[in-house]
Amino acid sequence: MKNVVLADPLWLLALLLIPAILLLRGRRAVPVLLVPFAAAWHRPSAASPSRWRAILATLALALLAAALARPQRVEDKVVERTEGYDLVLAIDLSGSMLAEDFEREGERINRLQVIKPVIASFIENRPNDRIGVVVFGEQAYTLAPLTFDHEWLAAQVKRLKIGLVGPGRTAIGDGLGVALTRLGQSARETGGRRQGAFVVLLTDGSNNSGALEPMQAAAIAKTRAIPVYTIGAGQDGFVPMPVVNSDLSYQLDGAGRKIYQRMRSDLDEPALRAIAGETGGRFFRADDTRTVEEAFKAIDRAQKIEFESRSHLVTTELFPWFAAPGLACMALAAFGARRFRPPNPAQPARAPA
Repeated sequence: MKNVVLADPLWLLALLLIPAILLLRGRRAVPVLLVPFAAAWHRPSAASPSRWRAILATLALALLAAALARPQRVEDKVVERTEGYDLVLAIDLSGSMLAEDFEREGERINRLQVIKPVIASFIENRPNDRIGVVVFGEQAYTLAPLTFDHEWLAAQVKRLKIGLVGPGRTAIGDGLGVALTRLGQSARETGGRRQGAFVVLLTDGSNNSGALEPMQAAAIAKTRAIPVYTIGAGQDGFVPMPVVNSDLSYQLDGAGRKIYQRMRSDLDEPALRAIAGETGGRFFRADDTRTVEEAFKAIDRAQKIEFESRSHLVTTELFPWFAAPGLACMALAAFGARRFRPPNPAQPARAPA
């Protein structure tokens, strides 16, 4: 639906007064001098210059007054609704993530290789969120702060590799603590309680390093009303683990194949369940590629709410369509009418040389 409105109605009043002023001026008594046979002196012409000048000046004034009233074409109201959160992905990069207990298209792959494309898809499906990434192993670091630049964030996720923050132990409590710190730097907070935020914590082990215990970090998250969704990756029991060198390169046999050893999974599922339950989140067990994808899809569905909406009117300014012809008419009235001025009959004609 489209409507034309005047942004400044006072100029409309001025526009309506113009015809009234001209009418009153035409009715005003004017003294005249009657000269007999004056009609015989009149020389007919196609148009009177003074008359055309008055018409152009009046038209210019009317058009400029309409332009100053700022006519606008108003279209339908557009309502924008935004769904989004601030969220931090806390990802375990300890050495145990090298365990190859997953398969893709018949090929054995490790736990990090499984989660990287799933995380990338999760980020891509939440374009209205500010997302950050924290990685932890023996220590915990911020890989990416909260950002809307998801293309850059996806590039950082591709850089993830085992041993980036220490190949040995797993500091789950520190990883969760750093994630909460990143959320604490955002402005969406009311009465000390964080609004529209959550953490996704993914690990395949138990806490055996760091200064902060997992339940201590969970208590902080609960105080600030930040739900923590925990994902336990990997299969139970003994899993194939490639033997690596001190630089985390694979040891190969004489045929160039990786050498494996059997390693027992040490996932602390009760602790992850307790963290999720304490903070109002949810625990997911991801022991194959399908369950990893389903875990992130479930989190995506659970944590999408509409918390902000904006509306505005789409308008188109029409004043140039009045101002341009108004200025043109004014220019013609001021300069162009001189071209139509007839010769003065009282002035004698100049004889040809």
